[in-house]
Amino acid sequence: MLKRRLNKKTDYGQRLALLKSGLPRLVVRKTNNKILIQLVEFITSGDKTIAEASSLDLAPLGWKGHGGSVPAAYLAGMLAAGKAMKQGVKEAIADIGIQYSRKGVAIYAAIKGAKDAGLNISAGEAFPDDARIRGEHIVQYAKFLKSKNKAAYEKQFSSYLKGGADPEDTAKNFEEVKQAIKSGRGIDDGKR
Repeated sequence: MLKRRLNKKTDYGQRLALLKSGLPRLVVRKTNNKILIQLVEFITSGDKTIAEASSLDLAPLGWKGHGGSVPAAYLAGMLAAGKAMKQGVKEAIADIGIQYSRKGVAIYAAIKGAKDAGLNISAGEAFPDDARIRGEHIVQYAKFLKSKNKAAYEKQFSSYLKGGADPEDTAKNFEEVKQAIKSGRGIDDGKR
């Protein structure tokens, strides 16, 4: 326990406050390339994962964009909430851990995705605006960069282009995957 505190991996004061709520925690973690969301319940023998989803789970649903983006985080939040609600979870409390927190970042997009899917979540109101959630900022930047510097465009969006995706179609792709999740695709069980 002391090692995790010294290595700044766990804020035990924050964790205790979350556990005292008695609600499952919507744990959101972000890496450079993906978002991981888990609905975790505390039991005396340790934490129990009720449901989970990551932005990597979006590819089978048609997602062609980057896994660490704001739109991917929102969609992964929707997917995780759908799986949790199928397991009977109706309410949770957001747990972002010790990650850097700023209004409009992918972490809050994931929480908003879970809220919009129907999960009642206690969280602040630091959500990104709807245009950013749909990926309009990616579309605009791709168009701008493509018109100004083709080489920089190809470098910046290399993962999209290598996968056969057009970054200018991000908002359209977002809506397609969102509809797939709403129709129940990808919500086959409580865990990945």
